[in-house]
Amino acid sequence: MQDPEAPQRLLRELFDAAVLAAQPEHCVPPWLPEDDGGPLLVLGAGKAAAAMARAVEAHWSGPLSGLVVTRYGHGLPTRHIEVVEAAHPVPDEAGERAARRILELARAAGPADRVLCLISGGGSSLLSLPAEGLSLACKQALTGELLRCGAAIDEINTVRKHLSAIKGGRLAEALAPAESHTLVISDVPGDDPSVIASGPTVPDASTSDQALAVLERYGIDVPEAVRRHLKDPASETPKPGAPCFQSTRLNCIATPALSLRAAARRAREQGVVAAVLSDRLEGEARDLGALHAELAHQARRGGGFGGLRLPLVLLSGGETTVTVTGKGRGGRNAEFLLGAALSLDDVPGIHALACDTDGIDGTEDNAGAVYHPGLMAEARARQVDGRQALADHDAYGFFQALDGLVVTGPTHTNVNDFRAFLILR
Repeated sequence: MQDPEAPQRLLRELFDAAVLAAQPEHCVPPWLPEDDGGPLLVLGAGKAAAAMARAVEAHWSGPLSGLVVTRYGHGLPTRHIEVVEAAHPVPDEAGERAARRILELARAAGPADRVLCLISGGGSSLLSLPAEGLSLACKQALTGELLRCGAAIDEINTVRKHLSAIKGGRLAEALAPAESHTLVISDVPGDDPSVIASGPTVPDASTSDQALAVLERYGIDVPEAVRRHLKDPASETPKPGAPCFQSTRLNCIATPALSLRAAARRAREQGVVAAVLSDRLEGEARDLGALHAELAHQARRGGGFGGLRLPLVLLSGGETTVTVTGKGRGGRNAEFLLGAALSLDDVPGIHALACDTDGIDGTEDNAGAVYHPGLMAEARARQVDGRQALADHDAYGFFQALDGLVVTGPTHTNVNDFRAFLILR
């Protein structure tokens, strides 16, 4: 690549291809239930909920009604399905009100009604209806602590499900015996539908005891009301085989793996071979970044990777975690890339990008960041201390100072983290 800007353009093209593959306008229509011209009630939650609702409206001929809740700033105009915005990742009163209304609509559905549930990542926070006897303030506090302590998403959602009146299969319980069909866009490693948005319409194999064990494992102070609730057999979620799931169907319509394959195809179109490392990598963001950097460095030294010759791109997905100890502006993808940048330290011929496919890295306004050889030298020249930024969890500030942030705005989908290392001859 003679053009010095070409590597960065290619990385952005690969990210855009991954996001495009998961856009609801493309992946929802093929999975809609048979359209007989009859009415359809639509309920949903997640960062992709508004775009999924709009895709339904564009391809359903009969009467439509319903309600979906999405993150602030992720709403889109719809004609028949109401869209409500609420807070993510820590829930708020708007999400609680929306979840209560969704549960009421579900309970009002009769045996002859058809219901379509649209579920995507972020739904756990957006469907923030506490179980009876618990307060929203309590759930907010516990969610904040779980997000800061480095717990994995399945652990966090095990707790969320058992403190909720709507997640962990309870929405399906409210819908029964109405016929319901769930379409899911996966944002979790392994695509387990019981983890995506904490599985409101699917059986839950986890237990209240496991939820309590997660809180204790991370040293989180468990309020007495929460402990009492989790010790109560009534707090248990509907399990596999429960009658409420007999009239439900589910299809996973977009996944991290599908998006990574789309990015790999785009790379090949540009004459670059691609290797997908995994679609389900988890772990501390900075450590995983350093590991990816080492793999890229080895491929650079050896002239290839796994039998593939340079130039090539290494792709991966999944969901990293950040154990927060500093007061920086963070973002797990930016922290991943800062960990990689410090390990590479301007090794020639290696470029990288790490972004969240929903367009929001953590709670900031960027999707992620990009790295190129020379970035660390530029940081030193500008007296931007990468190691101190990493210690403070201020990867956002580091890349902002070097014009390395990727800003897309909400993408209206979510198949989690996207990472690409381009290795040139």
